[in-house]
This record gives sequence, C-alpha cells and structure tokens, in this order.
Amino acid sequence: MSIHHLVDTIVHNDPWLAPYRSQLTHRLIAIEARRQQLCHTQQQDHAPNALIDIASGHEYFGLHFRNNQWQFHEWAPNASAIYLVGDMNQWQPSAEFQFQRIDGHGHWELLLPETALQHGQHYRLHMVWPGGEGPRIPAYARRVVQDSQTLIFSAQVWRPKSPYCWKNHFKRPNVTPLIYEAHVGMAQEEGKVGSYQEFTVNTLPRIKAAGYNTIQLMGIPEHPYYGSFGYHVSSYFAPASRFGSPEALMELIDTAHGMGISVLIDLVHSHAVANHVEGLGLYDGTSYQFFHEGPRGRHPAWDSCCFNYAKPEVLHFLLSNCRYWLDNFKVDGFRFDGITSMLYHDHGLGQAFTSYDHYFNHNVDLDALTYLALANQVIHNLRPDAITIAEDMSGMPGLALPTAQGGIGFDYRFAMGIPDLWIKYTKDIRDEDWSIVHLWHELINRRHDEKTISYTESHDQALVGDKTLIFRLADAAMYWHMNRDDEHLLIDRAIALHKMLRLVTLATAGHGYLNFMGNEFGHPEWIDFPREGNHWSYHHARRQWSLADNPNLKYCLLNNFDQAMLALCKTYDALRYSDVHLLWVRDDDKVLAFERHGLIWVFNFHANKSFTDYSIPAPAGEYEVILSSDDERFGGHNRLATDTPHVTLPVEDSTSEGHSQRLHLYLPTRTAIVLKNRQFWSTQKPG
Repeated sequence: MSIHHLVDTIVHNDPWLAPYRSQLTHRLIAIEARRQQLCHTQQQDHAPNALIDIASGHEYFGLHFRNNQWQFHEWAPNASAIYLVGDMNQWQPSAEFQFQRIDGHGHWELLLPETALQHGQHYRLHMVWPGGEGPRIPAYARRVVQDSQTLIFSAQVWRPKSPYCWKNHFKRPNVTPLIYEAHVGMAQEEGKVGSYQEFTVNTLPRIKAAGYNTIQLMGIPEHPYYGSFGYHVSSYFAPASRFGSPEALMELIDTAHGMGISVLIDLVHSHAVANHVEGLGLYDGTSYQFFHEGPRGRHPAWDSCCFNYAKPEVLHFLLSNCRYWLDNFKVDGFRFDGITSMLYHDHGLGQAFTSYDHYFNHNVDLDALTYLALANQVIHNLRPDAITIAEDMSGMPGLALPTAQGGIGFDYRFAMGIPDLWIKYTKDIRDEDWSIVHLWHELINRRHDEKTISYTESHDQALVGDKTLIFRLADAAMYWHMNRDDEHLLIDRAIALHKMLRLVTLATAGHGYLNFMGNEFGHPEWIDFPREGNHWSYHHARRQWSLADNPNLKYCLLNNFDQAMLALCKTYDALRYSDVHLLWVRDDDKVLAFERHGLIWVFNFHANKSFTDYSIPAPAGEYEVILSSDDERFGGHNRLATDTPHVTLPVEDSTSEGHSQRLHLYLPTRTAIVLKNRQFWSTQKPG
C-alpha cells in the first residue's frame, strides 16, 4: 500500500488528523527511508527479511565460542587499543589478549583458542583512547555480575556444560491480555533479593491461580542500582544476575509457558544509565558513540544518557536487543518504557498535550519515532504472535496502529490517565462529591482506533512517596482493623470502593487490563528499595503474601473478588468486544450502568443511599446476576439475592440508547453488580 493510501487510512480513522496530512506523510517517508538506509548500510537492500537479519548484532558482537575458538568483536570507533583483561591474565593488558582493528569503521576483533577462557571467569575490556584509558564492560555482554565484597561489576564467561533445554513450544494465544506486572527481586516475603527460581516455584502458581494470562517482568536487563527498579539499564543483553543465572530466567519463562502464561519484559530504550565502567557512557572515550553529544545527550530529569536514534550503529544495537530477548529467552513481547521521553526533544516534561498541534511540530523527535516503528517491524515480522505495549502519556496519534494502517505498530498503549484519575478522586475529593458523569467520560476517553490497556494502579502508584489505592482509601486503619471479625466503617468503605474502582476500570478497559503484584489483594505498604535514606532496608522491597493467605484477614476477600472479576472477564470474553454502551448515569444518585457484549454492569457509588426498584434502560430480556461485589466472600454484606432473575418491563418513553425496556434493581450502597442477558447468551458460547 502506498504512503498516501496509508495516510488516507489513518485520517479516515481519525478525521481530526486531516490538517496534519503532510506531517503524517513525512513521518511515513522518514520511516521507510531509515529502513532503506539500514538495509543499504548492511548491504541487504533487497533481502526479503533484511530488517530481521540486520537485527542480529548480538550474534556477532560480544564474546562467542564458535568453530572451536573464542571470537570477540567490538565496535569502538574512537578507541586506539582494546585489551581483554580478567581472571585469565591477572587483569593486566597483554599482547596475547589485544584486539585487532579490522576496518575503518571502528570494528575490532579478538580470536582465542578454546583453552584461553574458562566458564565462570570474570573479565572486562581495557579500552585505550587518545588522551585516556579505562575499564569497560562489553556493550553486548550476556552475563554481568557484581562482586559482593568490592561491589565492582564484571562480565563473566558463560558457557555452561549443559545449556538450558526448553520444554514447552509456546505460541502466545490470541486472547485479551490480563497482565500481572511483577518484579522478581521483591516477589518474596523475606527481606532480601528474590531469585528467578523462587519466582518460578512460589509466585508463578499464584499468578496462574489468580487468573492472569500474561506476566510483565520489570528490571530484567542488568542495572547497577537496584533501587532504579531496572530503569537505568547498563547491560542490555545481560539478564540481571542478582536474581540468578540466565538458565534460571529461561526456566521461569518456560514454566510460565507451560502454564499457558505469556511473558513480557520491560524494554528500556528511552535512555541508558550514565555509568562509564558498567554502562555505555564514554564507552570508547567519547560521549557521543551511542548518545547525542552535548546537552541533548543527557536527560535533565533522569540523570541518564539519551540515545542517538539517527545513527545506524545505534539502531543496529537496539534492534538487535529486541531480537535477542525473543531469540534467546523466548519472551512474548515487550512493554516499551518511557515512550513519551523518546518522542519529544523536551521529553514531554511539563507538557499538557491538550492540542493535536503538540504531536506535529519541531519538538517531535522524528528519529526516535522512526526507531520505534522499525523495532515493531522487527518484533512482529520475527514473532507475529508477540505483542508490544507503548507507555506513552502524551497520546501521540498512531502509536498503537498497525503499520498497514499508517501507524507506528504497537499492539497496545497504556491508558495512563486512569490511575491519575483515581489518585485525584481518592486523594482530593470526598466520594460523596464524585461526579459519575465525569468518571464515565474519563474512563472511556481514549483513541478508539487504537487498542488500550487500562489499570487502576501500577508500580508507579506504589512507590515510596505515593500510596497504593487501598492505602489512600483506608490509610493507617489498615494496620489495626483488617481482621474479618473487626467491623470498622473506614475499612468497610475502603474495601467496597477498592472492588468497585477495579471492576469499573476493567469493565470499561479498551482491550486489556493490568495489575501490579499484590495490589489484587490490597497490599498495604508502599515499595521502597534499599537505599541510604532507609538504612539499606529490604522491609518495603517485598510482598506480604501471607496477608492474602490468612483466612482470618480481609485481604483474602479482596483476593477472592479479583479472581472472580477476571474469571468473569475471561468466561464472557468481555474485553474482546470494545464497544461500551452507556445506559444510565446520574450524579445525584451516583449510579452508573452500561452494556458490553451481553453483560450489564451497574455501579452504585452512593456513600449512604441504597435504592430499591431502581429503574435503568436495558435491552429487552431476562437477566441474572453473575457477580456482586456485595457478596460475603468478597467482604460484602450479602444484601443481594443473586439467584433472583430480573426481567425487563416495557416503558412508553425511551430515554437512553433507544431502549423501550427497563430493568428494576435493588442497588445497595457502594455496590457493583454484573448481569447477563440470558437470551443473548443462549446464542453465544462463553469461554
């Protein structure tokens, strides 16, 4: 399809883009031009899988054992000499371990006999450049470890006698992603750094039992500072060794696949840690090898380095990183972190993005946008079943549109405004004063031509200095009144609203849903990684699973509700059908009702008023309640008889959505119910 036809398609989907046809055309031309430039650079202009083949730098660069010898390749244009130093030569540069420059483009090579290196040995590069020298960890290192005594990072020769043998041939099923965002290191209750193995044995079964079909793992690529949550990456091709071996991560992913669970990882290509030895900062003695030179190369808010996405070698590095995790660890896709920071020269800092003009001006970093499009092409051409998710708060049009429709190619984008909405409502407004009309507008306010994933809270809302949703609702009362036999009004309110907010977020989600680990049962405490300010404590860098496992505490009731909520979503495949039809919304009554794929979702947010015989418009038929947040097993008061059928009654005047029938319901205060249309579902096949 021609570029002009692609622009016609994206404008047809969103007529507000019509004034920006020329910018959209320029965007697509730039993407194709960059693709051709890369292919020409690698002399693969006409190869059918040229871009996939280009994204294979990880098979050339770095340390490899091939043809009965060790082969080591590096790209360091400014270097005047490179030596391999480590356990094998007492960390001293020597002629035996000196690289040779093999071309005029900064490529270096070292060939060694098999006996020169042994599995487990530590090494670094000793890089020499005009006017200086220093130790460096290779950019493509696949194993990086930190010495527990000196705290110094080194690469490690990794050639185990028995490579991991994959057990499951897995293809990600075409299902609604119900994502469990997790962090391996803090997934255990003990105050320590958790391991891949512990996550596999202890946490994966919890995720499976909870009903989530996708895991999003944070902090997998190596990062020197644990407290960065994995977002200051140093070694892009090395899985974080503080959690265990590469094989242990493979076993984690393989085990998840055996459970039918897809595994995504956070990919941080928006910036890199500025460290010189551990990271890519001043890698060959220059600040501009991988990054922009001068102020543009430094992120003012994150104290990190910004990639130069116009450089073919940098694109080669980043595209290869996408393929590496798909090839070597069989991940099923990526959440691309910090997209907004990439897309704009000012990183989106302080920008409200209230006009389409903000998406089409000189502030947009076209090189970054081009890279994201090429990354999606590599990922989807290599693994058509893989998914990519954009973390963008700006609302850039076309990010989550397929390339065949003129988009950048992400499968989903996060609905990042929704957690901010819940913070505003729970922090600043009494629920007696909530505008249900406004809530409804914000919950469905998204680009309807692009797929979105909604969430009430992610790890961002749980970090120290912030509060989880349940803690905003209950505050310190959680520490004293979570016993099941303890009747406490504030806790009762918090539990009721916690269920309702999560259910209404799921029910109105565009095409997927995300939860951060522990929040499904109302984990009470924030996340605070070991740091000087907390005396290097692990107390808040863990998850208290025992709270949910204790039948005498109310956490298990929230856990029950989350399981039931997801089970309903999967049984009726609710999110596959994105059309949500408003039936009724009233600010004075605090009542919201809408229909989605044969299900009616009704919410009474009123703080103190229950309604008997409440009338709402509905498609004609007989209905049954299939979920009630007021159920006793969910911490409710059992005020609803869920086995009573409800039949619509005709009315003379249609007041909403053209329905001439109405349902009459009992709506207890702070309660949500879901009803299914028996006639509709008699012709459908629940999942």
